[in-house]
Amino acid sequence: MKEVALAARHKELNAKMVPFAGYNMPVSYEGVNIEHQNVRENLGVFDVSHMGEFLITGEHALELIQKVTTNDASKLVDGKAQYTVMPNETGGIVDDLIIYRINAEKYLLVVNASNIDKDWNWIAQHNTMDATMRDMSDEFSLLAIQGPKAAKAMQALTDVDLSNMKFYTFEVAEFAGIDKVIISATGYTGSGGFEIYFKNEDAEQIWDRVMEAGKDFGIKPIGLAARDTLRLEMGFCLYGNDIDETTSPIEAKLGWITKFTKDFINSEALKKEKEEGPKRKLVAFELEERGIPRQGYEIEDEDGKVIGEVTSGTMSPSLEKGIGLGYVPTEVAKFGNKIFIKVRKKSIPAIQVKLPFYKG
Repeated sequence: MKEVALAARHKELNAKMVPFAGYNMPVSYEGVNIEHQNVRENLGVFDVSHMGEFLITGEHALELIQKVTTNDASKLVDGKAQYTVMPNETGGIVDDLIIYRINAEKYLLVVNASNIDKDWNWIAQHNTMDATMRDMSDEFSLLAIQGPKAAKAMQALTDVDLSNMKFYTFEVAEFAGIDKVIISATGYTGSGGFEIYFKNEDAEQIWDRVMEAGKDFGIKPIGLAARDTLRLEMGFCLYGNDIDETTSPIEAKLGWITKFTKDFINSEALKKEKEEGPKRKLVAFELEERGIPRQGYEIEDEDGKVIGEVTSGTMSPSLEKGIGLGYVPTEVAKFGNKIFIKVRKKSIPAIQVKLPFYKG
């Protein structure tokens, strides 16, 4: 089991540590609901250093990225980031990731912790153009500082104008007394904030300065459990739950990051699927009665026929009702349509809704 650079800080804070993607990670400190609401109302700091970071460089860097991802990375300019997925050859998804363009021949790819080895091998396998690849996952730490007060609280730590940073842009600058930190206006919570990338050896200094700067703004450390409830309230996909090797980006409603203006792995088949329409779609639902939908629970139609299953579900701390995502046949997937979630032995009615669940 790997330890993140900040493991000692989490243990000092009495975090509940659990194995996750090969790392010992903090799942909670004070409790999911407290941590969740603090991010929605103030700000919180997540240690997500288990994420993977690959550097792709050289004159063929963009060519490789264009081949293995669905979004159009040629639209990126220096200092801009992009959400995308890597498709496999059978209609599914290898992983979802964020691409950062540092310059025309230098890109940072941030991938899911559980997929680091798989992603590296997949990209390397398709690197027929000899782009230079470097896996920096074990060298870097990553903090997500999220919440409406994040910009104000963190402004004391940098000269970068945080309040005016546009979503999905980044700067490489001094932060908390450390040079060459990537400050990125990205996140997985829907409440604004930043993700900060830095070398492992600077982790404790940055953590301590972040906690100190946020003290007057109500900062709290936040675990992976609240990260999951926050992302689900926004309807953001989680790899391994809502998207995986068997789900297509078209089914998962990720057509907006699937650009057929270029060729990429399996692009012809995905284009055909988009034109003909997928057989199933990922839908969002809210329970109409008390209950908590969980991953794997069956989705039924009004006749009690099983038509799908829940991919992500929880009791929403913000809405105080059961919410979830799941795949159903396309003909059933319609806003306002009723479906039923089998919670234990009871079929609970649910209504399909537009995302996000949490409107802020």
